[in-house]
Amino acid sequence: MIKAYETVGIIGGSGMLGHAISTAIVRRNAISAEHFWMSSRSGKAAPIGRKSVNITTDNQALADNCDVIILCVPPAALDTIKIDAPDKLILSVMAGASLATISEITGSLRVVRAMSSPAAAQGLAYSPWIASATITDNDRAWVTHLLGACGTTDEIFDEAHIDHFTAMTGPVPGFVAYFAQCMVDYATDAGISPDVADRAIRQLFLAGGTMLAKDGPTPAEHVAGMIDYAGTTAAGLASMQASPIARSISDGLDAAVAKARSMG
Repeated sequence: MIKAYETVGIIGGSGMLGHAISTAIVRRNAISAEHFWMSSRSGKAAPIGRKSVNITTDNQALADNCDVIILCVPPAALDTIKIDAPDKLILSVMAGASLATISEITGSLRVVRAMSSPAAAQGLAYSPWIASATITDNDRAWVTHLLGACGTTDEIFDEAHIDHFTAMTGPVPGFVAYFAQCMVDYATDAGISPDVADRAIRQLFLAGGTMLAKDGPTPAEHVAGMIDYAGTTAAGLASMQASPIARSISDGLDAAVAKARSMG
């Protein structure tokens, strides 16, 4: 059984990602609204259902009042945080900011670096994380508790991999939306009504994502099964596999990883 921390706060809670994470934590009762703090430059934030949380413009006031502090500002705003929080658990979801940098700007040695996505608001984010050597077992349990409210989470053990996850799982719907756009464009080029094409492809990706999310065949096994069936999809997949598409996807992800590292 984990020891409860009394208060959790998020710096940058009014942005898209910050609000999504806040929504997940409060709506799924990871901590009660009255014990949740949000800091933003405006002192305002979009409501989380009908629940009222503590809102401030003062990052240090939030740090003084919270046991766990989530950092969720754009990388360019990293230098504006400047809080003194040596005894607090720090959970950062800022792209590119290393464990060492997070420790330096907060004064804490109990630091976790994670990646999440706006899908957290629907409980659909994948949020991997890595911890500094000094966090406790109770800290680990709380990170799992908070990020688990956002969807699925795993602790990983190579900090460089956080940048890969920033590229792969952070940009929701990002790359998936681009593939869907290509399919919608293909349909409309064939003369199919844009409304019908849009509806069909949205449903395709909903069905595909739902099937892939369930325990069972891996993506590679799904592909192999379709090819073994030797039908129309097999013909399409064989053509794609013979094309440079896999290399192009890899190059795109490499570009996103490089950008994440440059922001740090």
